[in-house]
Amino acid sequence: MKDNKTRNNAPALDKARVLELLAAHPGANKRDLAKLLGLKGSDRITLKRVLKELEQDGAIAGNKKRGLTKAGELPEIMVVEITGTDADGEFLARPVQWDSNETPPVIYVIPPKDGGAPSVGSQLLARLEKTGEHYEARIIRKLEKEAPLRLLGVLRENSQGFRLEPVDKKARTEYAVDKNDLAGAKHNELVAVEPVPGRIAGFSRVRVVERIGSMDSPRTISLIAIHDHGIPTVFPAAVIAQAQAAQPVDPKGRTDLRAIPLLTIDPADARDHDDAVWAGPDEDPKNPGGQVCLVAIADVAYYVTPGSALDREAWNRGNSAYFPDRVVPMLPEELSADLCSLKDGVDRACLVVRMVFDAKGRKRSHTFLRAVMRSAARLTYQQAQAAFDGRPDPALDTTARQALAQLWTAYQTLIIERVHRDPLDLDLPERRIVLGEDGKVASIAYRDRLESMKLIEEFMVLANVCAAESLEEKRQPLIYRVHDTPSKEKVFAFSDFLRTLNLNFAKGQVLKPGVFNRILDQGKGKPHEAVLNDVVLRSQSQAIYDDVNIGHFGLNLAKYAHFTSPIRRYADLIVHRALIRAFNFGDDGLSDGEAGKLKSTAEHITVTERRAMAAERDSTDRYVAAYMSDRIGAEFVARVTGVTRFGLFVRLADTGAEGLIPVRSLGGEFFRHDERAQALIGERSKHAYRMGDAVSVTLQEAAPVTGGLRFGLAGVESPPDRPGGRRGGKPGGRAKGPGRGGKPGEKSRFKAKKR
Repeated sequence: MKDNKTRNNAPALDKARVLELLAAHPGANKRDLAKLLGLKGSDRITLKRVLKELEQDGAIAGNKKRGLTKAGELPEIMVVEITGTDADGEFLARPVQWDSNETPPVIYVIPPKDGGAPSVGSQLLARLEKTGEHYEARIIRKLEKEAPLRLLGVLRENSQGFRLEPVDKKARTEYAVDKNDLAGAKHNELVAVEPVPGRIAGFSRVRVVERIGSMDSPRTISLIAIHDHGIPTVFPAAVIAQAQAAQPVDPKGRTDLRAIPLLTIDPADARDHDDAVWAGPDEDPKNPGGQVCLVAIADVAYYVTPGSALDREAWNRGNSAYFPDRVVPMLPEELSADLCSLKDGVDRACLVVRMVFDAKGRKRSHTFLRAVMRSAARLTYQQAQAAFDGRPDPALDTTARQALAQLWTAYQTLIIERVHRDPLDLDLPERRIVLGEDGKVASIAYRDRLESMKLIEEFMVLANVCAAESLEEKRQPLIYRVHDTPSKEKVFAFSDFLRTLNLNFAKGQVLKPGVFNRILDQGKGKPHEAVLNDVVLRSQSQAIYDDVNIGHFGLNLAKYAHFTSPIRRYADLIVHRALIRAFNFGDDGLSDGEAGKLKSTAEHITVTERRAMAAERDSTDRYVAAYMSDRIGAEFVARVTGVTRFGLFVRLADTGAEGLIPVRSLGGEFFRHDERAQALIGERSKHAYRMGDAVSVTLQEAAPVTGGLRFGLAGVESPPDRPGGRRGGKPGGRAKGPGRGGKPGEKSRFKAKKR
């Protein structure tokens, strides 16, 4: 018999030989082993028996998808998931498929040379190499997750046991949690769970893997959005250590601007102060009536150097995220709230652009400086506006008052050119959520839109233009802030809607921001003014970061880059480094490695920006829903802001709260959705509900967990649900309304000046 020998005199087919081959070829499957051994015919059956015995002995592990390995070892190529970073900022991963009860080996992920470093939760196809007790993984390609591994929800206990109420607005069902899978969690806690096999009382089963906080605490509302969108909140130890070791800058070798009364002007609730401004008349006799303006920006690049632990974490986060009760910063507070914050009366490192304008606001020249400054005063927008209106705060000294007067004079000059440029001029009021000492919402109101905000915004826009122009002139690679022209599809839909308001819009015309401004002008003071701003907004593309310039449509600028907020945006840090390199300001400028991966960096920070925007928006929605939860049954004045086949989206006049009127709440008849007219039209009555219509509504449900608000028309009794027809709207759900894909342009949700 030849039980353990091949017919062609190949090496003996025994367990030792198979293990030897698997050690040399981890991940090989049965077919691979047969080929390596030269097996044919019935010898393959013998191989199958040997492999089964080895598996029963616990000597090998694996399956058809992963391939086979010696027990405790990983195959050469497999799918891994990023779990976080170690104390040195190195990425750590775990096998996506791990069948053993043993702890999986540690996997260190080597970032690719093109800079497309992964983020926590990313799944990667990687090539593994064993180094001692650990593995190193080189990324072959990034993969999309087949299904979410973690689910966020609120734990509820009832007579039948524990249930998980998902925070995801798209979730259509609850989940069951066995009491042995609670990990100590209790009723009304926000938890993260993972699916486990089996069902309980017909519900899919999950187990608690992380306890986040009690829903009895108002601060948990922001935590829902932060965890739901995967925003990193904990800085690695190496990052904190580097930030704590940072020291104030040495003024030597820098332009000394400490004698110039630069001012910081921010919202009263601003969490960072990274820009300061000054202006004065140009003393050049060849420029009568001209103005000189300085914009000084915190020199974050001095502290956050390429390739450092701080840099890797800043890249990973991409930007800061702002919530009503907290900020999740891009940089540790030792920098963002201290050494990189332009505090009044202390020396701070900065990058400065000095701009010269003529009497009509046209830029004649600009120069960049690496300097040291000392802010003369920290002001709020309200204080600056009061000074502009001739009512200066008595607490302001003469220097600050004179500096404000000169800023106002310069601004009057700059807006001459701004009017000529004619950028998109949307009036989009921002909600301001004020929290009480107990952490609950005390009030919701619209933020004032002051001229002092527009002044700072204009200074920042002009500084950003200068950065892009200088870097192009120096032939330095950079990341642009670009905003494409509206797509044809959006323009056609916009034109169709305008016809319902008896407004004409030629589809084939050359599109410029001024075209939309003329439409907005026609609606001013009319009932549809607010909805026109909404519709123009939705017709626009979204602004993104890119290493290729296509201009900025909304601002009507050919060259534009983000330079003014490096504390909270990684894009600005890249531009700072590029300027340092271009003007030989030091050896901490943009490295060749960074320059070679700007495309992937631009894509990454565009994603992190969208992530932060979505989390901020969701947090606001949940705070609003919590605020409205004790006003069920109250009547409000609202305006229709969106029309879909399943109902009407409305916005309340007093708070700006937005919610859904399900089509079932419009009455007993069937309503047809006219997409071109943006209307729901009753089949029997022919009554139409259109975009912009004013309606009286009653609040029927508020769901703080999802951020959903459900309304009904005042005086209309909702019929019971019935099969068939166009009914819609999951109670308590948060349907995705029009315009929720993010704003174009650069209007910040928390600092109006940040463009």
